[in-house]
Amino acid sequence: MKKNRTMLMPIKNRIHRNVFLYGISKNVKTYLIYFFNILTNYSIEKARFYKLLGYKLDLKNPKTFNEKIIWKKIHDRNPLLPVTADKYEVRSYVKEALGEEKAKEILIPLLYVTNKPETIPFNELPIPFIIKPNHSSGKYIIIKDKKYDKEEIIRTCRKWLKTPYGLEKLEWAYQPIKRKIIIEKLLLDEDSIPKDYKFFIIHGICRAILVISSRNSSNQSKVAVFYDREWNRLILSNRKHAGIDFDKPPTFQKMLFLAEKLGKVFDFVRVDLYTIGDKIYFGELTHYPMSGFIKISLEQDIEMGKYWKLKTNTYSQERLSG
Repeated sequence: MKKNRTMLMPIKNRIHRNVFLYGISKNVKTYLIYFFNILTNYSIEKARFYKLLGYKLDLKNPKTFNEKIIWKKIHDRNPLLPVTADKYEVRSYVKEALGEEKAKEILIPLLYVTNKPETIPFNELPIPFIIKPNHSSGKYIIIKDKKYDKEEIIRTCRKWLKTPYGLEKLEWAYQPIKRKIIIEKLLLDEDSIPKDYKFFIIHGICRAILVISSRNSSNQSKVAVFYDREWNRLILSNRKHAGIDFDKPPTFQKMLFLAEKLGKVFDFVRVDLYTIGDKIYFGELTHYPMSGFIKISLEQDIEMGKYWKLKTNTYSQERLSG
């Protein structure tokens, strides 16, 4: 068995280095998982749900917050979901929701956008910057100095553009997105990635805030802590960091207002914001946090689920100007 694995390594390396072969292999694997999931009544999703969360997934009568996220993945076809899941097009939504002037204040400066990575004008981009695909989550390249491999970056970007994101996890919102590479100014707070404030907005009201610190730091582990809208600590699980606390930022009330305004047209959305000094920046809108596998206690999972009233008409008809 060990010998067979050793023999497969050159093949895997060749596929990984070749953009065309990588695209084919990733797409075949993704679509096989997706269709098997559909044809077997979401057996993969149900098995993963039970393994990670410890209880059976009920899609006929979802009660917990996680169950409702997965119900949303499968049934909600609100045409605003792909627009706002798109890291490029969401900028237009922010302008429509907040107005041009306010949007300009909080949108991170966009340096370049393309569907042809070979056209990226590396020599003209002000350092530091971040490169990411518009149709996925968790994929990025951070550039803090001039010591980077342009060809490797271009190859990575081409691979991103060749592959779908979230399909095997039933995350519909990402599938209609026209794939692009976007480059933005990298936000830094005293040379570190700033804290990430994730507002869980249910029917226009913030029900929880997840604060993530020490993100992407090489010498510190990531710390994640939940709060309610009054900045009271929420103990949603028995995981680590129980003794760690964060001060409420001076801009918190403004962030809360912006998050609820951006999220009001959805039954649920997570609004991600950053704050540096007295400045607030928009991160992204996330419709399927952790793809519906958030590791919180069952009691809190049920409690959060009570706030969310699923609509059988699949999406809210509320206008942005309301």
